[in-house]
Amino acid sequence: MPELPEVEVSRLGISPHLVGQTITSVVVRQPKLRWPVAEELKQAEGQQIKAVRRRAKYLLIDIGVAQIVLHLGMSGKLRVVPATLEPIKHDHLDIVLGSGKCLRFNDARRFGACLWQADGETLPQLENLGPEPLTESFTAQHLFALSRGRKAPVKSFIMDNDVVVGVGNIYANEALFMANIDPRRAAGRISLQRYQKLAKEIKEVLASAIQQGGTTLKDFTQSDGSPGYFRQHLRVYGRAGKACEACEGIINSVVIGQRNTFFCPRCQR
Repeated sequence: MPELPEVEVSRLGISPHLVGQTITSVVVRQPKLRWPVAEELKQAEGQQIKAVRRRAKYLLIDIGVAQIVLHLGMSGKLRVVPATLEPIKHDHLDIVLGSGKCLRFNDARRFGACLWQADGETLPQLENLGPEPLTESFTAQHLFALSRGRKAPVKSFIMDNDVVVGVGNIYANEALFMANIDPRRAAGRISLQRYQKLAKEIKEVLASAIQQGGTTLKDFTQSDGSPGYFRQHLRVYGRAGKACEACEGIINSVVIGQRNTFFCPRCQR
């Protein structure tokens, strides 16, 4: 599933092709995605794209009167291609631009979304979200304050979008390893000092993944079709049974919150 770095890489990849362009038409081939494709999309025709922003794992294409809100779901891909290029299987949506190109949304599993957010309104999906992890509003003090009394595992805690957005499974595993924190440990039993380390590592692992182009797993590619390269730097994720790069102990795997979780029992406590 594309996580925050992959979504941010997509934003960086498509923005130069979209900002300043006028939307000439919207072509919907498959209206049934995770939620029905917004009928209001036709109102985007003739509007100029002002900006492409990201909130959590949602991309917001700002056209002044509204935002077209895209979510990549589990397998979604965005490409900027000539509008005359024949669509392939699972190419569900085109936003056609005055440049002769289009933003094409492909989603094999159809868990993605294309929604409409009128200016001044907020979609339910974007309400009550925590701070962005790469901003100054995300701090150790924020984590510490929200964690008091929490019995849930710290991994589940930092993956809660009400706490902080965009820390998905891969990067939660990696940040907890770098911070030497056992993912099974109760969130409420972690000190402020240790949350200072964890907040720092969350920022660093996400920033590094964005810089390196996102993580290529099964489905994600960048907007130009090239893969992300962060996977080669994963320290624990997907490495169960292999030697820890730090201590040469064996990486363990457990299930936390229905997600595979990887950690080194020697390094993490």
